[in-house]
Amino acid sequence: MSILPALSARHVDHRSYPVGVAYMDGQYLPMAEAKISVLDYGFLHSDATYDVAHVWKGNFFRLDDHLVRFCRGMEQLHMSVPYDKEQMREILHNCVALSGLKDAYVEFICTRGTSPTFSRDPRDAENRFIAFAIPFGSVANEEQRKRGLNLAVTDILRIPPASLDPTVKNYHWLDMVRALYAGYAIEADSAVLVDQEGNLSEGPGFNIFVVRDGEILTPKGSVLHGITRQTIFDICAGLNIPCEEQAIPVDVLKAADEVFITSTAGGVMAVTRLDGQVVGDGMIGTITQRITKCYWDMHTDARYASTVRYPDIA
Repeated sequence: MSILPALSARHVDHRSYPVGVAYMDGQYLPMAEAKISVLDYGFLHSDATYDVAHVWKGNFFRLDDHLVRFCRGMEQLHMSVPYDKEQMREILHNCVALSGLKDAYVEFICTRGTSPTFSRDPRDAENRFIAFAIPFGSVANEEQRKRGLNLAVTDILRIPPASLDPTVKNYHWLDMVRALYAGYAIEADSAVLVDQEGNLSEGPGFNIFVVRDGEILTPKGSVLHGITRQTIFDICAGLNIPCEEQAIPVDVLKAADEVFITSTAGGVMAVTRLDGQVVGDGMIGTITQRITKCYWDMHTDARYASTVRYPDIA
């Protein structure tokens, strides 16, 4: 008599998933039904690139910029999908429209995919495109946004650019996760890493900005060129606030008048404590407040916003 277990006719996942809609293999699916193979190299090797856009009050923000960065990432990693930018734009709009979400977090991914022979040669794999829209999420929760984040300044090294181009979005997050746990150990909300020279790098899913004597600085090397990061440069140009990218020693951060972080997942978020010590007077600074207002005002500007066409519901 066989002691092997019987094969299940169908695997049922009892976990809970956010509401939303995904696109995979030419079809739109509820989030709970969107699955990839355990043999996909995106899962096995983190061999993938991705991008994240957001929808706010029914409008995508800077979607074209996200698509350009995504396509550049695929090119850098020798990947391709059977869709051009216009087709991908349509898929992303459809995911949001079918979900009915007015405020959404929209991710699109290209994985290395699978090889029919499980070949270790990445050229043998068929790349795979996946997209999904779920409710808008933020690096900082509502309470953290109101009081400002407590950020841990760690000595954990960000993966150096000589190993992995940081301007190509990827899922190599173990250094980021390690930094998060270092931050949680001192009751911080999140954490920032450093580069090989000990200067500021970036945090888990965000860029960091330092306000000092009326000017704004942000790290130059070992960072993702975030779309929100670029938006800060655009805003500062309009407000005549000097804003530069350069190497930033940790002591410059700790002596800042104001600090804020930026991400598609949350926009502009103030930091009012570093390692538990107050930044400036411990309140959200006036420059951070001005920039935050400008950032959200841009979401209705036709130069940056593209409106989702939701289906009529009788």
